Amino acid sequence: MERRKLSEQIADGFSIVSYQSGYEKEWAKLEYAIGDFDSVTEAEQYFVKTYLQNPELLPNILFALNKDGDVAGSCIAWQDMRGINSVSSLHWLVVDDRYQGKGLGRALCTAVMNIYVKRRGLPVYIHTQPWSWKAILLYRSLGFRLQKTDTFSNYENEYAKAIAELRKVVSEEQYELLLRSSEN
Repeated sequence: MERRKLSEQIADGFSIVSYQSGYEKEWAKLEYAIGDFDSVTEAEQYFVKTYLQNPELLPNILFALNKDGDVAGSCIAWQDMRGINSVSSLHWLVVDDRYQGKGLGRALCTAVMNIYVKRRGLPVYIHTQPWSWKAILLYRSLGFRLQKTDTFSNYENEYAKAIAELRKVVSEEQYELLLRSSEN
């Protein structure tokens, strides 16, 4: 992806802000709702341990808010390891089911990518589950490519599973594009 600021467009009535005290509870609810944790308490404890212990990380934790100030989604600009090197990682993208389809995921990803553009922190990696086909299509539309073998941090590359799942749910045209644009 080029080193240029991406256009941050967000639906009317929504805004993107950095972490504020108390948002860890809302983040935990969102992550629990999509099955990333076994309980809201476990998710909140993870957030507190991983992020709140490092105040310098807080500006990198972004939240989409609705017009009433309620948290509608979140995404984090994170650093992971790839071997002995640190790499930029778009981390924990989540949008509340009630707000999906409004472009909040795209707006959150774009805002995170702009953090990396500003810091010259490209390239950026993403790990997602094979069944997260909507997220995979979103990431592809933002210029990311599926990796056939490459990985980072402790993540297992599940390319074969992802392609099999995608084959079931996306159009033939989308599937062929994903195959053609996949990298080794």
